[in-house]
Amino acid sequence: MTVPASNSAPASDTPTQTTASLLVEALPYIRRFFGKIVVVKYGGNALHGSDGGEGDALASFAQDVVLMRAVGMLPVVVHGGGPQIGDMMARLGKETEFRNGLRVTDADTLDIARMVLVGKVNRDIVSAINVHGPLAVGMSGEDANLITAAQSDVALGFVGHVSVVDPTMLQRLVAEGLIPVVATIGADESGQAYNINADTVAGALAVALQAEKLIFLSDVEGLRADPTDPSSQIGQASLELVEEMLASGAAAGGMVPKVEACAAAVRSGVDRAHILDGRVPHALLLELFTDSGVGTMVYQ
Repeated sequence: MTVPASNSAPASDTPTQTTASLLVEALPYIRRFFGKIVVVKYGGNALHGSDGGEGDALASFAQDVVLMRAVGMLPVVVHGGGPQIGDMMARLGKETEFRNGLRVTDADTLDIARMVLVGKVNRDIVSAINVHGPLAVGMSGEDANLITAAQSDVALGFVGHVSVVDPTMLQRLVAEGLIPVVATIGADESGQAYNINADTVAGALAVALQAEKLIFLSDVEGLRADPTDPSSQIGQASLELVEEMLASGAAAGGMVPKVEACAAAVRSGVDRAHILDGRVPHALLLELFTDSGVGTMVYQ
């Protein structure tokens, strides 16, 4: 007797089967990273440069972070906001001056940076995450002496670097099941505030927290062997290769602080560091929970 076609076994490539396969693929990663701290740096370019608009990009990112927390991972978010600072300065009629790729930050520019990073971008990220429950807590490096800063270069004004990290408040928040969202403004011992490169801050926090992973979400798909050739993306890079690329100039421009932070973090005990395109929907989940990933992974 011929079996009716409607009773035949479902095709292996149906959407349902594909979804099931992805969930099974994610299982060992979920088990491996359960209870582990993952520092995620969400770049202003990743937010600003999404074709779907900032709202869509931010909603997708928030879903990823909440899912990470829901399966037992402990995310800590660090964010930048360079494009947003630039937009606000233009709206206020103030010109932006750069030296060697760094924004010259006088007192007025510092006020604008604090207003945008702490009062706008930080609030937007916290709100997007908290749509899914009371999870996110916003703070800056000035809170609880999280980041003690020092001036980087007198010619740059109030641009600082990380001098000391005190992760006590972050550890308390994470222990309470919360998701810290950190704006990268620090202060020196006298209370003077400084704007600090967010890539550098993310790397420093990952080391201080003994994080399992450090992930950079930017507007590039990862590290390239040839900076001008998108097809030369490197899926996995050893610390030795990364240091060679830094020395040779193969990593250039805005990629330099990310690659330097990856190398420094891995050298200091962070197990893996990643660079990926945050404009890709759910890039964070694809990198964390699939075998192929979507960016560049740096390892010891």
